[in-house]
Amino acid sequence: MLLASAVVVWEWLNEHGRWRPYSPAVSHHIEAVIRAGPRAGSVVLGQADRRLAPYLLDLHSMHQFRQDTGTIRPVRRSYYDPSSAPGKGVVWEWENDSGSWTPYDMEVGITIQHAYEKQHPWIDLTSIGFCYVIDFSTMGQINRQTQRKRRIRRRLDLVYPLVTGTLPKSQSWPASPGVSSSPPTPPCTCPQCLLVMSVKAAVAAGANGGTGTAVPQQQQRKASAQSGGPKPPVPAPGLKPPDGMATTRVPLKTLASQVGRRQAASTPALSSASSATSPPAANGKVSRASLNTLNRTHLQRLAIAQSRVLIASGVPTVPVKNLNGSSPVNPALAGITGILMSAAGLPVCLTRPPKLVLHPPPVSKSEIKSIPGCGQHLPQDHQKAGKTPEEVLKKYLQKVRHPPDEDCTICMERLSTPSGYKGPQPVVKPDLVGKLSKCGHIYHLHCLVAMYNNGNKDGSLQCPTCKTIYGVKTGTQPPGKMEYHLIPHSLPGHPDCKTIRIIYNIPPGVQGPEHPNPGKSFTARGFPRHCYLPDSEKGRKVLKLLLVAWDRRLIFAIGTSSTTGESDTVIWNEIHHKTEFGSNLTGHGYPDANYLDNVLAELAVQGITEESTAQEKD
Repeated sequence: MLLASAVVVWEWLNEHGRWRPYSPAVSHHIEAVIRAGPRAGSVVLGQADRRLAPYLLDLHSMHQFRQDTGTIRPVRRSYYDPSSAPGKGVVWEWENDSGSWTPYDMEVGITIQHAYEKQHPWIDLTSIGFCYVIDFSTMGQINRQTQRKRRIRRRLDLVYPLVTGTLPKSQSWPASPGVSSSPPTPPCTCPQCLLVMSVKAAVAAGANGGTGTAVPQQQQRKASAQSGGPKPPVPAPGLKPPDGMATTRVPLKTLASQVGRRQAASTPALSSASSATSPPAANGKVSRASLNTLNRTHLQRLAIAQSRVLIASGVPTVPVKNLNGSSPVNPALAGITGILMSAAGLPVCLTRPPKLVLHPPPVSKSEIKSIPGCGQHLPQDHQKAGKTPEEVLKKYLQKVRHPPDEDCTICMERLSTPSGYKGPQPVVKPDLVGKLSKCGHIYHLHCLVAMYNNGNKDGSLQCPTCKTIYGVKTGTQPPGKMEYHLIPHSLPGHPDCKTIRIIYNIPPGVQGPEHPNPGKSFTARGFPRHCYLPDSEKGRKVLKLLLVAWDRRLIFAIGTSSTTGESDTVIWNEIHHKTEFGSNLTGHGYPDANYLDNVLAELAVQGITEESTAQEKD
């Protein structure tokens, strides 16, 4: 636990493994719901931003749920220095291809704002994993590889909510920010928390004696000075540290700027110091001298080796969400806990959580195999050229001479009266009524023709009531390429078979007449996109049907991205794919026992089943 002030930023994990911040208004709304009831179950995000109307945030599982598609994404509650960009209401954005503005990730925005406040002429983002240079003189972003330039801007928004008091770890729940009027909840009783609490009590008792916490601070400063690393910050005068934390209380501003550099050096020191069992006079100098001869890489390897030994011996471990320092709080909590345990003579082992694994290990060309039973698919033209809408619908309808006393669910007028459709008038008489041959639902012919004209005009029709498909449904997917092959690795949950890798590649281009904005360019982000299926009987069945869906232009569409908000871009089209190879942190990976059945059901909704494809061939 850390006593400080911080701004709270709620973030969600997108399909590329990046944590994207909610707006300040949404974060304020979530915090307000938590304050109203610390044990609240869910938050309706549309109440703060109408663009998020389909989304719910489940506070107990810490996931965002989209009601119309069922998509689930992890969320987290992160803390940042009040003097950083989110604490000042500063938002940095870049201009996308459609001319709209996209905010940077919070980590990137804070880094840019820090350089801007220091009046640097430019900043290289390579150190935080991005091959971009930000030029403040031209307010531009330059890709170091392609030299492509984009405009950037700095704007002011609401300040993110501020909390003061004992800050829990990011992603922990339930957690009341600040001072709550509700009764305190009982502390966690898991062995790890009991251990940490007992260490805190022991160190606090030592501090009352006057000697309990002085040694760790002196040792840390001396080790830092000898290794050439940054000196630990001195607590600001006048601040009273909490019990048992006199040696580790630092301002969040200092943590944000130095913890990333300090963490790599301090972690081996914790591991090595805590494993010593003899007095410092006996071996302290020898150990310190030997560590000075190692560079950072060797120290990290040493720490990892010692951690493995500690794990094997059953030593309690402290899970840390981010040891690289992109968040100012998590590494600080890890360091505080490690120092407390070390001060009590307990061994310390910092571990990492599972990582996002999007791709398999490298595969040589000789290891990539073709898939038996999946022949080449040739593009087909499903457009019914030369046929009028009336001729197309005639195949699927039966005329009704005596309409029932019901409403037409398209125009909501009685079937016994003329159609109430007010758009462009088809040539069909407005009082004619027809019944669909398969499902038996009845509509005005006038309304069905109008609905067909507003669709893809591909010779197919879908009942607006029960979604039964007549003919072959096709989509508006832009041109591209679909490849697939076998790789010699197994997916989690499918250890007995190899893996089918599908690679989709769609280039950017210009929208056609069937797209939302004909003649306007569209973007194609994240291509090539790699997807994975188990090489099982059902996995190959899914592959064959996905080939049909690709051929019918149903895998992708052009629209507005639900993850970035960018319009006129290539998006998934309601047939879910698994894009994580070795993990399932975003919900788009394995293991997932129900995925193959779910995607078969999604394909069936699009009119793609083994039976329908066999009938089409016949």
